[in-house]
Amino acid sequence: MSTRWQQIARRTMGEQYAVRYAARFRDQVAAGSDVHGEAAFVHGLVAGPSRILDAGCGTGRVGVRLAELGHAVIGVDSDPAMVEQARVEAPDLEWHVADLADLALGAEFDVVVLAGNIVPLLEEGTLTVVGSRLAAHTAPGGLVVCGFGLDAAHLPAGCPVTPLETFEGAMAAAGLVLRQRLGGWEAAAYSPAEGYVVTVHQRTSGTEHQR
Repeated sequence: MSTRWQQIARRTMGEQYAVRYAARFRDQVAAGSDVHGEAAFVHGLVAGPSRILDAGCGTGRVGVRLAELGHAVIGVDSDPAMVEQARVEAPDLEWHVADLADLALGAEFDVVVLAGNIVPLLEEGTLTVVGSRLAAHTAPGGLVVCGFGLDAAHLPAGCPVTPLETFEGAMAAAGLVLRQRLGGWEAAAYSPAEGYVVTVHQRTSGTEHQR
């Protein structure tokens, strides 16, 4: 069965959506565009080389850049076609096909990052369990960083809106404490009117999870 993401991707970009998605970013880089705002933001949160999970890695853009910056990166995505492209982009990195709702890598990370509307593209009814799995893969004191659109203008056509209150409630239920709420990867102040949010949650040292 196709996921919500796959249905939207095929409808908007065709059957070769993963190849086209990867090519689009390569073309932007070739044209001189900076496509690494998410990676730069995450890099700025940590004091040195860190263990980072790129959750919903897609074709690997964010994870590859974080590895270039010196971090130990593992990427996971539920879409085999996207992971295949990530392996083409960076065959030396570790990429997994895995659904965030039943993620079980048996490892903890200093930072777990979800960039690119991963949250609203989750399957219906899975947000709470995904929050729990993210927390389970976050080291005590570690961070979960998410960025996503809050209105139709900032989401793919056909993607439902996940209310910020619903998302933050799921994170809190997983034992993740909100540390920052920003308006974008450039760290602008958050405004509900802008339709986009970046959040930084932290797993407190006293929270225990089953990996």
